Amino acid sequence: MLGFFDTKIDFLKGVGPQKAQLINKELNIFTYGELLQHYPFRYEDRTKFYKINQLDSDLDHVQVMGRLVKLESIGEGRRKRLVGYFRDETGEMELTWFKGIQWVVKKLVVGAAYIAFGKPSLYGRKYSIPHPEMEPLTTVKEERNLFQPVYPTTEKLKNRYLDSKGISKVMEGLLAASLPQIQETLPTDILLQFNLISKKQAIKEIHFPSDQELLTKARFRLKFEEFFFVQLRLLKLKLTRTEKSRGQVLADTSLLTQFYQDHIPFALTGAQIRVIKEAYMDMKSGKQMNRLIQGDVGSGKTMVAFICALIAIGSGAQTCLMAPTEILANQHFEGLKAFGDMMGLKTALLTGSTKKSQRKIIHEMLLSGELHILIGTHALLEDIVQFKNLGLAIVDEQHRFGVAQRAKLWAKNKDFIPHVLVMTATPIPRTLAMTLYGDLDISVIDELPAGRKPIQTVHRYDSNRLKVFGFIKKEIELGRQVYIVYPLIEENEKLDLKSLMDGYESICRAFPQYPISILHGAMKPADKDFEMQRFVKGETKIMVATTVIEVGVNVPNASVMIIENAERFGLSQLHQLRGRVGRGAEQSYCILMSKYELSKDSRIRLDTMVRTNDGFEIADVDLKLRGPGDLMGTQQSGVADLLIADLSKDAPILTIARDAAQNLLAEDPDLVHPKNALVLRQIKNQKKHQINWSRIS
Repeated sequence: MLGFFDTKIDFLKGVGPQKAQLINKELNIFTYGELLQHYPFRYEDRTKFYKINQLDSDLDHVQVMGRLVKLESIGEGRRKRLVGYFRDETGEMELTWFKGIQWVVKKLVVGAAYIAFGKPSLYGRKYSIPHPEMEPLTTVKEERNLFQPVYPTTEKLKNRYLDSKGISKVMEGLLAASLPQIQETLPTDILLQFNLISKKQAIKEIHFPSDQELLTKARFRLKFEEFFFVQLRLLKLKLTRTEKSRGQVLADTSLLTQFYQDHIPFALTGAQIRVIKEAYMDMKSGKQMNRLIQGDVGSGKTMVAFICALIAIGSGAQTCLMAPTEILANQHFEGLKAFGDMMGLKTALLTGSTKKSQRKIIHEMLLSGELHILIGTHALLEDIVQFKNLGLAIVDEQHRFGVAQRAKLWAKNKDFIPHVLVMTATPIPRTLAMTLYGDLDISVIDELPAGRKPIQTVHRYDSNRLKVFGFIKKEIELGRQVYIVYPLIEENEKLDLKSLMDGYESICRAFPQYPISILHGAMKPADKDFEMQRFVKGETKIMVATTVIEVGVNVPNASVMIIENAERFGLSQLHQLRGRVGRGAEQSYCILMSKYELSKDSRIRLDTMVRTNDGFEIADVDLKLRGPGDLMGTQQSGVADLLIADLSKDAPILTIARDAAQNLLAEDPDLVHPKNALVLRQIKNQKKHQINWSRIS
C-alpha cells in the first residue's frame, strides 16, 4: 500500500503535472518523500544588516535597509538596463536590472523603504547590486525567517519560476502537510545517548531553521541517521555471512614454515606479517573469510596472497587467483609459478587464450586435486571449471569484479564457501572503505619493502619539453625504458588536449633512433598484447599510451613515467599511473607535464603528487576535491545515495554512527527487542529503496 510520502508531486499545490514532469527530469524527484529530502545546500543569513558605507565587494550576499529615491531606464534595445538609486543615512548605491524590467517597475514604489539583498560589486566609485531581492520594509516582523534556505535548482526550472525561492514556497506547503506524518526512526536510547533531536524537528529545522544552533542539530541528526542505516545494512550482511557461512578450517602452516626457512627471496615487512596473521586468524576460525587487502603498488600484496595460498594448500585445499586482464593473469602466473615450483606445487594458467587441449588437462587436474593453484581471468568463472576442494579464492583489483562474479567463485565448493581474499592497489580513505566495503574485513599494507627507492616526482611546464626529452635520452642510454601517457586518442579541440597520435608522431621525430610502442583502448586485444609484450621484452624503449596501462604489467626496467596534460587527470589516476614505474632496483621518476595556466584544484593535485608518495594521503586529498561519487563511480553501494552526509567532511559522524550500529547489533542481532521496533520497521519499509534506509517513508 502506498503511503503519504509515496504521493506523486503532481498533486502538490504550486506544482501540477507540467512542472512535476520538469522536476522529475531535472532533479530526479517524483514523490513527496523525495522532495522533502531535497535539502538546501546553504542558507542566507538575514540576521545582519549592512550600512552602505560598510559594503565591500569581497562580501558574499548582504542586505541593506534604505529608501528607493529614483528609478531610471538607461540604454537602448538589448543593452537597456534599469537603475534604482538606493539611499540610507551613510550614502547611496545603485540597484541594477537587465531583465524583467517592466515587471520590476510595476512592483517598486519610488520613495518607499525596502530591504535590498544581493551580491555587492564596485563600479567606478559606487557600489551596485545586480538583480537584488527587494522586500518592503513594512513586512519585517519578528517571525520573519532569518535563515533562508538556498535549494539546488537548474536553469530550466528557474525559467518556470522554480528558482530557490520558488522551491522554498512549494516546500513550505509540503512541510505543513508532512509534519504530522513524519515518524521517528531511531530508538529512544540512541536519541538520548547522542543528544539527537527528533526526526520531525530535524526535517522542519533543515528547511526553515529557527536559529544557527537548531540548524546544526538538524544537520547532525540527519547525517547520523543516514550513516547509521547504511552501516547497519553492511554490518548485518557481515554478521549473516560470519554467523551463517561456515568456512573450511585451514590451519596447517607446515608449507608456510618450509617456504620461510628455505625459499623466501626477501624479508617480509612488518605490515605484510601483520596482514598474514589477520588472514590466518580468519582461515582457521571455522567462519568464512571475506578480507580486502589494500596496499600501494609494490607493497607486496601478491606475496601475502601466496603465503595465504600455502596455508590453504598445506591444509588440503586448492587456491585460485582471478585477475581482470590476460596481461595481469600472465604476470601473476609467471611470478607465482616460480615460487610454486620451489615448493613442489603444481600451478596452471587459464585464460581466453588457453588452447582446448590444455584446458582439458587443467580441468582433469583440478578435479583430481593434483593442481594446487589456478590463475586466470573471467575464464575461471565458467561452469566447466570445477575443483576437488577450492579453499581460497584470491581476487585482484576488486573494483573490476562485481558481487555476482564473486558469488560464482563461492559456488565452486559444494561443502564450504571458499575463503575470499580481495586485493586492491587503489588506496581508499577509511571513511569510504567503511561505506563501500563495510561487509568486508579490511587489512592495510602501509609500508614498502626495504631497499625500494621512492619514485621522484616533478612537475614541468610545456615550455620545459626539450629538457625533458634530453632526460629521456639519458635514461634510455642507461638501458632504461620510458612510458609517455596521453589523456585521449583523438584530438578534442574543445578540451585543447594533445592527442595521442600527434604525440606519437612527435616522439618518433624526436627519437628516430629508438623503437617505440603505442597502446590505446581502441586497439584489438591481440594488438594490445603484442605491443605490451614488445615493451616487456625490451624490444621497444618508449611506450606511448593512454590510461589503458593504469592497471598493467610489471616492467622492472621502466624507470620513467611522463604524464602529458597531467592537469586533466584525477589524483588517484595519477597515482596509479606513477605506480607503473619504480618496480626495479634503479631510481625511478614521474614527470607531470602541464600548461602554465592551472585551476586551483589542478594545482592542488599536482602539488600533492610532487609532495607525497603515500597513496592514502593522496586518496584523502582526492576525496576532498572530488567527492565520493566521482571517486568510486556513482553505482557503488551506499555512496551515491547519501542525501545530506558527506564522506569527505563527516568522518567523525560516520565513526559514531557505525559504532552505534555495531553496539545495537551486538545486543540484538535480529532486531527483535521491542525498543528496536522502530529500526526494524524502517528497514522493512525501506527495502524498496535498497540502499538508504534513512529515507522518509
